[in-house]
Amino acid sequence: QVQLVESGGGLVQAGGSLRLSCAASGSIFSIHAMGWYRQAPEKQRELVATITSGGSTNYADFVKGRLTISRDNAKNTMYLQMNSLKPEDTAVYYCNAQGRLYSSRFNDWGQGTQVAVSS
Repeated sequence: QVQLVESGGGLVQAGGSLRLSCAASGSIFSIHAMGWYRQAPEKQRELVATITSGGSTNYADFVKGRLTISRDNAKNTMYLQMNSLKPEDTAVYYCNAQGRLYSSRFNDWGQGTQVAVSS
């Protein structure tokens, strides 16, 4: 099994910054892709950004240069630097990781970290 633990969420004023972290642990052989998703109240979960083990990134259109995804492969940890935050960024942010255990593949989610942006 893989455990994904997010941290770094909180309450911030509009225009402020937060840095989210997601640490993966368990009997992991390799992690191919990791990503951040978010879910606002009464809305569906949506993609924020993804990153592969090689460093290739993909961002949702609403990111518009405000958010930067990165990862430390040696630590099995992913980050999301969020700048110029807006009230509409308020959501629970979830970490996702896909890869291989020593005997099978995995595609797991963290429990989420709340981000609240006040106007």
